Amino acid sequence: VQLVESGGGLVQPGGSLRLPCAVSGILFRMCDMGWYRQAPGKERELVASIDFRYTTNYADSVKGRFTISRDNAENTVTLQMNNLKPEDTAIYYCNLKMGGSDFWGQGTQVTVSS
Repeated sequence: VQLVESGGGLVQPGGSLRLPCAVSGILFRMCDMGWYRQAPGKERELVASIDFRYTTNYADSVKGRFTISRDNAENTVTLQMNNLKPEDTAIYYCNLKMGGSDFWGQGTQVTVSS
């Protein structure tokens, strides 16, 4: 199983970024997917998730600003981040859950700064 994130970078407060995660090596449409983040000195936290039924869940801190979506034809899950704030700065990780197992991508850095 392989998860490859992209799309991170430096953005000014109020800006937007789109983080796609490409998945291979597993039956993607049966997987529950999520995006987590870890800021320096803090624990990894769930940002957003979307299960195989397309049910979504968001952390309170990102509700109304971030949107998670999936494309089962392309085996991708995408996190659209709008109105970014400095406190969104972190390494963002793509996560896959299936059959009691967890798989992680390598992470992509998002920095929100003026």
